This record gives sequence, C-alpha cells and structure tokens, in this order.
Amino acid sequence: MGEGRVERRIRVLVGGVFDLLHVGHIHFLRQAKELGDELIVIVSHDDTVRRRKGREPVNPAEDRAELLRAIKYVDEVYIGSPGGIDYELVRRINPDIVAIGPDQDFNCERLKEALRQHGIDAEVIRIPYLYKSDRAKTSKIIRRIVEAYCD
Repeated sequence: MGEGRVERRIRVLVGGVFDLLHVGHIHFLRQAKELGDELIVIVSHDDTVRRRKGREPVNPAEDRAELLRAIKYVDEVYIGSPGGIDYELVRRINPDIVAIGPDQDFNCERLKEALRQHGIDAEVIRIPYLYKSDRAKTSKIIRRIVEAYCD
C-alpha cells in the first residue's frame, strides 16, 4: 500500500429485535461480520417490537443493546427510532453492506431501492440459515418456556 493511502474498511449493518439472544442470533452476527471489517447493529426500539411482533419485548432495548455490545463480532450498536427504518441513522452509519437475517421479512431488491432513494448506496445480502431453521427462533423459545413452565 502506498504512502498516504488509507485502507477502506467494509462496514456491514444489520438490524433486528435480538430479544432473548440465542444461537441463531450468534450465527447471523458471525456470518454478517464475515462480509466485512466492521459490524454495526441497529436494535429495534421497544415501540417497533410492539408494533411488528404484537407483544411486549421481553427485554428493553437498552438491555438488548448492552448484550449485543458484549458479542465479539459486534463493533457498534444503536437503538433504532420508534417508526421503523431510520434512514437518517443508516445514512450516518454509511454501510457498504446491509445484511438481512434468514427470517426477516424484507425483499432485498425493494430494500436496496428504498436505501438508494434515501441516498444510501449499499449492497443488500440475505444471510441464510446456518442450521435447522426452526430451532433457534425467539417465538419458538417463548412457546417452549410457556409450555414447560406455565399451567
């Protein structure tokens, strides 16, 4: 590398609820980190969880963010705004890649176009399930807990 040149770091952005952190989240975060040099996470605001999941988050956004900060693959964590995708925050993060989880209900091409309309030129990549798709899912973990411990 020549003198005065700065190596460009690839920034990967993911978003999600990350409630009841489980092995599926770890697989997703590790695979997303492998796409670049830095992994930035936007954790869903509590209001967003209520609106999209139809339930209260088990853990508040601040706690979910703190847990994510403790994961070695994660470089930065932000809490999203209550209204859905915060394009202004995404623009400030300036990702090269936006990684979508295997069970997130986004169409990659539509998301890429929405990002472009907001001045964000990022690739959108869906991360596949690493293992069995139904094993590590928060809603199924909650159901197993309720079935095992509630009468």
